[in-house]
Order: sequence, then C-alpha cells, then structure tokens
Amino acid sequence: MKLAAIDIGSNAIRLLIKRVVIEKESVNTDKILLLRVPLRLGEDVFKEGRILDDKREKLLKVIKSFKLLMEVNEVDDYRACATSAMREAKNGIEVRDYIYSMLEVYIDLIGGEEEASLISSNWKMAGLSVKKNYLYVDVGGGSTEVTLLKNGQRIKSRSFKIGAVRLLKSTVKDNVWNKLKDFIVSVVHEQENIVTIGTGGNISKIFKVSGHKANDFISYHDIEEIVNSMDSFELEERIEKFNLKPNRADVIVFAGEIYLFAMKSAGSTNMLVPKMGLGEGLINELALRYV
Repeated sequence: MKLAAIDIGSNAIRLLIKRVVIEKESVNTDKILLLRVPLRLGEDVFKEGRILDDKREKLLKVIKSFKLLMEVNEVDDYRACATSAMREAKNGIEVRDYIYSMLEVYIDLIGGEEEASLISSNWKMAGLSVKKNYLYVDVGGGSTEVTLLKNGQRIKSRSFKIGAVRLLKSTVKDNVWNKLKDFIVSVVHEQENIVTIGTGGNISKIFKVSGHKANDFISYHDIEEIVNSMDSFELEERIEKFNLKPNRADVIVFAGEIYLFAMKSAGSTNMLVPKMGLGEGLINELALRYV
C-alpha cells in the first residue's frame, strides 16, 4: 500500500509518499518521495492577516502538482493538512474551499493540539523506548509544538505562536516566550530521565552540519555554536558556507534560538534529532486505519 501526506506549513509545503507494509499491529514504511516547495504562506498571514491572491494561486499550483505526483505514484490514500499560517488566515477556509472546488483535494486546517499529537505519534517508528520520558519540541515557521510523552502516552501538549518565520517578520509577542518557558518548566517538573527531542527541518539541518551520526545526541553547546556561527555570516555567505537553500538560510538562526530556549527552559544539555515530523505522523495515522 502507498500512502501520502501533504503538509502545508507556514514556511514550506511538503509532499511525502511512503510504501507501507502492515503486519498485525506493526507498521513498516519505506520512503518513495519527499518534495518541499518553499511557498512561505506565513509571509502574508503574519503581516496581512490573510493569504493574498498571488500566494493563493501559487498554492493551487503546488497542490495540483502534488495531486499529479500522487496519481503517478498510484497512492492509495492521503491526508492534506494545513498548520499555523493557513489556520490563522482570515480567509483560510475560503482558500481551502477554493482549492477543493478546483482540484477536489480537501485540506484539513488542524489546530496546534492535533499537530503536536500527530508529530509525537511517530515515537514507535523512530525506534524510541517506551520506558523513557520524552519532551518533543517541533519548531515550524509559524508555531512551536511542545509535547510530553510518558510511557508511550501523550500526557500534555501545547502549541505556541512562535516560529522561525514569525521571528523573521518580527511578529512574535514578548509574552509568548514566557508562556513557552512556563509550560516547559511545568511539564518537566519531577520527571526523571527525560529526553528532549527536536523535530523540524531547521534542527535537522543543524544536526547535519554538526557532523553527528544518526541516533547520536547533539549537545546544547554544539547547537549554540553552530547557530552563532551561522548568525555571524551575511545571508549569501551563510548559504554558501553551510550549503543552505535561501528559504532556509534566512530562518534557521531564528529556529535555532527557539530550540535553545526550549532546551534551557527544560534544563536539557542534549537533544535527540530523529527523522520525523508532521508528514510521518499523518502517514502513521492513515496506516493505523488499515490495521
């Protein structure tokens, strides 16, 4: 069986297609295609409060191309979800309905709680232990999702309006930092052996730059050193020095600052960076419907 996920984020739109094999209650997957288009819907929404016509038409073209790719790859089922930017846009529902009328692709405008739940649902597929406690920190363009996972169960999760694109556009309110810190401090209080997990494209890139191998931990110091080094270069130099795409280079330092803030709030000196995110969570959710 082939399953697909369309993740419409504030910074980029992603299509993930996987081959899925279900045996009893276990789900095994193999990636067929991962495509990322840096549309940056948050650029409109966090400044104007809505998705402008130009971005709406570009989004339509991206979804049309994704639909064709799913058809070519003979995808059996899919789910398309939009996160922070589109759910906050005054015309988000209008844009969703417009795309459905043109392409018959339905987009769920999911809330922060569901987004956090989907991301943290990947723990089994990432090979994480049920015996440990995990603090998930997922930083996107428009929001940061934080989840406490204990004994394989999601205990608490919350979404905060702080993300890399919001910081780039200077639209993050000061009190959000305090709310993020207070929540993290409250959920890690008296938790033993808690492991901090970072997910998202920016922390994955920072991890890659660090030279660590898969399943290694990356230290707070290493993340801080890389973020500070990136910040010391002008944008064009940063792109060349760290082999970054332009739409990654201008937000990665901001994202790094959020991860560091979360780690410091949790009293964490190391972070695990598995290859998992919303797309994987959506496919995992779809696969469980067939178990």
